[in-house]
Amino acid sequence: MNVADIVAERVAAARARIEREKRRRAALAAARRRGVAIRHAAKLRELNYRRT
Repeated sequence: MNVADIVAERVAAARARIEREKRRRAALAAARRRGVAIRHAAKLRELNYRRT
């Protein structure tokens, strides 16, 4: 095993880590958007209820 192999392994590990974090952030962002939409819908229902 030479230096090039070690560097290639580290680069591959770093790319995998970056991809894993990207998927994690995307999942969190999707959950956040769903939560915001649910809260917004509840707010609109409450406003409509108070008007009638």
